[in-house]
Amino acid sequence: GWVASNDGNVSVKLSDGTFLATPTGVSKSMVTPEMIVHINKAGEVIEAADGYRPSSEMRMHFRCYEEREDVGAVLHAHPPVATGFAVADIPLDEYSMIETVLALGSVPMKNHGAVTVGADVYTAYYRMETLEQFAKITLTAHLLGGAKEIDRENIDRLVDLRNNYYKMSGKHPGYKKYSGESHFAPQKKEDRR
Repeated sequence: GWVASNDGNVSVKLSDGTFLATPTGVSKSMVTPEMIVHINKAGEVIEAADGYRPSSEMRMHFRCYEEREDVGAVLHAHPPVATGFAVADIPLDEYSMIETVLALGSVPMKNHGAVTVGADVYTAYYRMETLEQFAKITLTAHLLGGAKEIDRENIDRLVDLRNNYYKMSGKHPGYKKYSGESHFAPQKKEDRR
């Protein structure tokens, strides 16, 4: 339910600095291993079956890889509720659920779905799942009169747990609002998870 038709794309960075990506023009539910496209960091095809090529949105993926060395996979999708927030230009940057302070590392993109990143494709996938769940709960809370954010002392404790106990990469989108830092801040290689 995160994409319709041929929407969305997934990429993974390989140890040699090249990438595997889902092909453009194919529903993600129909992608088979033979359709995966092998490309270099300029987006040029190294290997692909006849008729398959990477999405033009790979530039967005490459930007994620350039900005953060801990990123090993990028997932772009249009989960309906999170995308609704993006289209309405309402940020999902509040600290109203403990789970999302710990787990969320996603960015709803204004008028264009969402992007999640992770050290591997599973982490990027789980973050997209968490983003959409958070968006659904946030929408419900706002319909019921508004979400109540966690107090600052507990936010600080949760962020500390996220960084030092769980060793999770990236930052929650709300981190920027509270600290003045960007959630795309580069991390040291030893912080990769």
